Amino acid sequence: MRTLDRTVARTGVLQVDSVNVLARAHLMPLYSRMGPYDPALLERAAAGRERRRLVEYWAHVQALMPVDLWPHMRWRMESYRAQRGKWGFTADPTLEPSVLAAVRERGPVTARELDAEFSGPRTKEHWGWNWSEARQVLDFLFMVGDVAIAGRSSQFEVRYDVPERVLPRAVVEAPTPTPQESAVELVRRAARSHGIATGACLADYYRMRYQPATGPDHVPNAREAIAVLVESGELEPARVEGWGRPAYLHVDARRPRRVAARTLLSPFDPLVWERARAEALFDFHYRIEIYVPKPQRQYGYYVLPFLLGDRIVGRVDLKADRVGRRLLVQGAYAEADAPGETAEELALELRRLAGWLGLEDVVVADRGGLAPALSVLTR
Repeated sequence: MRTLDRTVARTGVLQVDSVNVLARAHLMPLYSRMGPYDPALLERAAAGRERRRLVEYWAHVQALMPVDLWPHMRWRMESYRAQRGKWGFTADPTLEPSVLAAVRERGPVTARELDAEFSGPRTKEHWGWNWSEARQVLDFLFMVGDVAIAGRSSQFEVRYDVPERVLPRAVVEAPTPTPQESAVELVRRAARSHGIATGACLADYYRMRYQPATGPDHVPNAREAIAVLVESGELEPARVEGWGRPAYLHVDARRPRRVAARTLLSPFDPLVWERARAEALFDFHYRIEIYVPKPQRQYGYYVLPFLLGDRIVGRVDLKADRVGRRLLVQGAYAEADAPGETAEELALELRRLAGWLGLEDVVVADRGGLAPALSVLTR
């Protein structure tokens, strides 16, 4: 658990996504950094109340974050409250008091458990997003901080409850920072996670504005926070060869003498989720193709970058066949400058990943330049 705590302190957040073709998105960044860990550790860290370490909120996108970030998200909660109706949810606001009362009385509850009482007939419009009235109201209450996520069911359904039963008392009762105080803390954490970054990278980590806002919906912006941290000495202005924009180096960042990494990265890993940064750092052009029609995909449905040392040297399209207990490698591709040992190292990593997922075999399809060698090396 101490290793998990240190890892989350470094990554800051663990993005949550429902796609489960290989493993849930929030599980993979810990595997990439810790190796084959026990996922029950993460379940423990995101459960209970007083001992809870992590809670879900809209930190990057929906993500698990340390509980002490909750007060620093209150400006975002109030911003969502002020912008009611501007970002897609159309549920009847008159339902909010009764839904909140039901959560307070019965929580933790799923939206499905409240549907019979609060939702009308479901429509088939907007495939994938035809949420019930109860779900839409609960999501709004979650965004504005009136309810929190207590956990998820075995079907990955969100279980909602009131914050005072989800979060440690010290967090619930913590004073609310000013929006700009929160901006400074969020940029500080983004800088620790990045080591070195442009201002836009620092802003993106917690999805903040980089330019000052105008008008009544003013929210904190990263540019002002960066200036505060530069003045305090926590950030140092830097120049990176090949980057066209100024960069900032965290004062505690260290350059290791050697990077011995060998791991696969989720499409939602903080190392690569900001695609422009991944390209600037690794010369790695990366786009997820989940929503691309199959005939138009270049690499595959769920493609993971392969990190070897301090370079991204390949990518693989993976799927877990849980019934057959097989890790399916549906495509395997080397980058243009991949070293000669890429196939051998990737084969070792695929075996390690399969073991962590409880899969017995690695099966390689004949697609991509690495596929022939991998097929031999994983037999």
